[in-house]
Amino acid sequence: MTDDDLPLPMPDFDPKATRRAVRRGVARTAITVLAALLILVLAATVGSGVVQRRGDREQRMTDVLGTAFKIYNPAYDIEIRERGATTPLSMSFTVAARPMRAVGGFVEGYGGVEHVVTQDFFGHVGRLPLGNYAGTTLSMALMNVGTGNQPKEDSRKVLARLPEGLNALAVVEFAKPLTTDELVAFTATYKSHADKVVFERRPRSIPITWGGPTMWDRAPMPGEPDEPITSDLANFRRWVGILKDYDDDNLHDFDLSLARLRKAANDGLAYAYVDPFTTIGELRKIIEDPLVRTVRVADVTYDLERP
Repeated sequence: MTDDDLPLPMPDFDPKATRRAVRRGVARTAITVLAALLILVLAATVGSGVVQRRGDREQRMTDVLGTAFKIYNPAYDIEIRERGATTPLSMSFTVAARPMRAVGGFVEGYGGVEHVVTQDFFGHVGRLPLGNYAGTTLSMALMNVGTGNQPKEDSRKVLARLPEGLNALAVVEFAKPLTTDELVAFTATYKSHADKVVFERRPRSIPITWGGPTMWDRAPMPGEPDEPITSDLANFRRWVGILKDYDDDNLHDFDLSLARLRKAANDGLAYAYVDPFTTIGELRKIIEDPLVRTVRVADVTYDLERP
């Protein structure tokens, strides 16, 4: 055996060097694992966002749920402010809700209180604010449509106690529902404003109400300024036309249903309307019309600029 064939001498064991090598190995492994996890999280986040926003899903969420939220809260002026905030598990949008008041009155929090409406990864809507629990005077007036509460003789007493110059927010209920043409003629007679129209009689519950800020955001604005009632019904029917059978589950969360919406849109009958621009004096005339079942005053305010 030559010297070249002899085995190399074993180096002395160095505990410090061994520990350093182990630490380097652990660190490299941890960095590799963390990088892989980060990539997976980013992929899941971006991927889920892409999946949730596929096609027109994001726009349709605000078209369907945003408008349903407005119908769910007819006593509020509602504005959709932010669309499509997306997380790995949900999409959401922000709305600002402000109680309707008689025009000319002071509204606390003019910009409205913000609420978030959320749709989860599977398309189900989350817990909703306001609705039947809002409890405003206008909400109660709308829920009384069809109940027979506050008949004409009682409403006359309320109107008699108030100065005729007060601006009022009122619900005018008809003895029998009117067609669109009849409603146009009625409001023209009294120079009244059907800002929102009640398209069903649903005693003690919030009825389907449409118009004004409740309109579908993507619906076209009225072509003629003197035909808002006709265009409101057309836009209501257009919105109901985009609804699908699978929307029914979410609509139930808004205290709505496809069957009720389709019937109301198809019938197109006005059971009542909301006027935020009238006065007590004008309501005293309206309540005497035989077409009117009753008038419910929801708010009053004095217009200091009225001569």
